[in-house]
Parts: sequence; C-alpha cells; structure tokens
Amino acid sequence: MTSYDIPFNRPAIVGNEMRYMAESVASGKISGDGVFSRRCHTLLQEELKAAKVLLTTNCTHALEMSALLLDLEPGDEVILPSFTFVSTANAYTLRGARPVFADIRPDTLNLDEAQLESLITPRTRAIVPVHYAGVGCEMDAILDVARRHDLEVVEDNAHGFLGTYRGRLLGSFGALSTLSFHETKNFTCGEGGALVVNDPRFAERAEIVREKGTNRSKFFRGEIDRYTWVDLGSSYLPSDMLAAYLLAQLEERERVQARRLAQWDRYREELADWAGEQRVRLPVVPAHCVHPAHIFYLLFPSLDVRQAFIDHLKARRILAVFHYVPLHLSGFGSELGRRLGGEQSCPVSADVASGFLEPSSVAPEPLGAATIEQDAALSEAIVVETESPEPPPSPIFRPWRLATGIAFGCAIATKWSGVNAILAAGLISIIWERTRRKGTTRRPLWRAIQQGAERSRGEVVGADP
Repeated sequence: MTSYDIPFNRPAIVGNEMRYMAESVASGKISGDGVFSRRCHTLLQEELKAAKVLLTTNCTHALEMSALLLDLEPGDEVILPSFTFVSTANAYTLRGARPVFADIRPDTLNLDEAQLESLITPRTRAIVPVHYAGVGCEMDAILDVARRHDLEVVEDNAHGFLGTYRGRLLGSFGALSTLSFHETKNFTCGEGGALVVNDPRFAERAEIVREKGTNRSKFFRGEIDRYTWVDLGSSYLPSDMLAAYLLAQLEERERVQARRLAQWDRYREELADWAGEQRVRLPVVPAHCVHPAHIFYLLFPSLDVRQAFIDHLKARRILAVFHYVPLHLSGFGSELGRRLGGEQSCPVSADVASGFLEPSSVAPEPLGAATIEQDAALSEAIVVETESPEPPPSPIFRPWRLATGIAFGCAIATKWSGVNAILAAGLISIIWERTRRKGTTRRPLWRAIQQGAERSRGEVVGADP
C-alpha cells in the first residue's frame, strides 16, 4: 500500500485481463508459450511487421538475448547512451563487452548521432539507440553509420512501443529490438518484455537462446522427435498467465493510446505558460516523430529547484521521481571506464540529470464511480483548502497552489490516474489565477469541477459490456 495519495503509477485494468487469466488457469497450462503467449506473439508480429516476436520475462532479458545472438566476446565494444537504464549496459557487459557511452542530444535526450563516428574503433560491434520517452532517435543517420562500418543496430525500445520515426514504427529499424511490459509502461503484465527479430537470420537461433539453448520449440511443433542442448541460452519465457494479462492490454491499444495522447497534450498545453515563466523545459518532439505518450518530463533550471518541487509535491502526498544517474557517472560505470581505458565525458547527460523530473507516468487507469464517503471527503478537502488562508507562494509553485488538494480530490472521486490528477492541477491553477484576478468566487469553480467529475463516473476504459 503506497503512502502517497497520488503514486507514481498504478496497475490498470483496461479490458479482459481477469477473464483471460482465469481462462489460462482453467486451461491447465500456466507455464511459458501457452495459448496466450502465442496470441501475443501473433498480434505483435502483425503490428510490428517483424520476422518474429518472442515474449520474455522482462526487457532486460530481451537485451541479454540480443547480446547472445550477436556472439559478443570479451573486448568487443557496444556504443550506447550514458543516459539510460542500467539494463542497456548490463546486457552486453555480462558477455564481456565494453559499453562505450555516448552523450545525448540536448533536445530529445536521445543518443547524439553526431558523436558516433568518433566513438567507433576496430572493436566496435553494435550501436544500441534508446528511444527516450518514446521519441525516436535519428535512425536514418544511425543506420547510415552502422552500414558504413558493418555494425549491428539493436533498438532499446522500452519506452517507444507504437511510436514512429518518419512514419515507421520504432523497433522496426534494427536487426533486433526490445520491448518492456513493466508495470510503469503503457502496456503491462507487471514484469514482462519481448525480443523483436527484424532480421530473419536471427529468428531460429532466438528461439533456441530463449529455450535454455535447446531446440525445444521445434520439438513442440513436431518438427523433430526429441530436443537437446544445441547452443548457449537461458530460460526467458514468461508465464502464460502474464501473457493473458498482457494480451488483454494489447487488444485495447488504440483506445489506451488515444487517451494517453490526449492526456499528454493537455499536460503540455496547460503547463506551457508556467514553464516559460519559470525556465522549466518541457519535452521536445521533432515534427518527424510521433511519440506514444509514455513519459511527460520536466527539466528544471537547477538541482535545488527540482528538489524543492519534489518536496512541494511530496508534502501534498504526490510522488514525483527523477530519472537516471548517467551510467558513466555511476559507481560501477566510472570504475569500468577507468579499468577499460579511461573515464568518458558526457556533459549533456550530466547536465540534464541534475534538473530532470518525471512527475508521473501517463497511466491508462480506468475511471469508476465515486462513493458517498469519497464525495464527502472531497467536499471537506475543498472547503478546508479554499477557506484556510495561506502565505503567498513562491513563483515557481504558483501553478500548483491550491490545485494539489483539488487534484487529489478529483483522483478520489473519479479514480483518475496520477497524471490525470496532476494535469488537473495545472488546469485548475491556471483557471484559479484568472478567476481570482477577475474577482469571481471560488464556489463556481468547485461546482464546475464537481460537474466534470459527475460526467466522468461510470466510464471504464475497455471494460466488458
């Protein structure tokens, strides 16, 4: 049970998750590669137009599979951004390869493709772009460099499922790509991932690596009369119960994405003026990219301001987090760099990390009916908030004055996700400031909010009829 009224994310029920999981149990097979796993594979292969898609226990394991498929050896080098989750580097370091950290672009926070040429050595084997926040890396330039130097490209697409770059789906550019279905992602089964095989030459071996290095998949298809150990591998299959939960989520992908994009756009619209006044930078999405509304982040002018803002939200029981410590500055990353040839410098990554904040996942949590007790608690919260005098807020927090209490009330009354509540906070605060200057009373604003909450009740995303 979280201690926050508005946590960072909540698991969502958007369709037939519970029914499919019950069917999985009733089928008598809840281990890997059951009927729901196969249905997920088919859906993802058709959506991504991939040669093969294989569910994995998480995105980390999908990355580890890519390292095995590339036959990486000690001394090989893999170029990847310093500003990424540790799994991106761990997968290749486990095979003895050296992670070569590239800096990021100051606009999209993606790998800076202009640096690639300077980082390539005779030992370089692969480039691993990470589509940060689901905004596509500059894949044309990356693929051009990879072709000229005969390098493989593996896309870490943990954030970018259903995002596009120049009209083409992210995760479809590299020979291999990976997906995440962790509970913080747009589509989830709690813990899960997938390896996307775009280059058919890796397809058969990917099955073997995933099945402990055996040809067991061929045996189950009746292609051989027995299976045996034929290669390196490990156990990367998720339970079919998890696949059942995931399938229900994926089936509602159009509805979920439409809602997330609407929330993301409203976030940007309502925070734009405040961000400009306070020198807070909002996400940058190039015109040739379509993002999947996975993350809406804020870049603050300094570490102190960021921490003050986190504390401000925390005092109102709203959780906000900051993202990665750049890997080249981490304890192990620094040690690894010194051991393998000197520390690396990624100044943009270091600068961005000091001001980065992720207020909330854009979660597709369904709406539901409020109880009488929740309505009463909401009314009481609004009365207390609106009738208690406060000292003047500092300018950096003005858009959040009063709004956190109202947003929390809305979250209770309509079971909004954390991002909806914080979105509401931005909108309510702006309206509040405008109406206050015109001398209007607080009550019409509250009545408008209450009417909006009443209209929302009973709307459940993807629920069975």
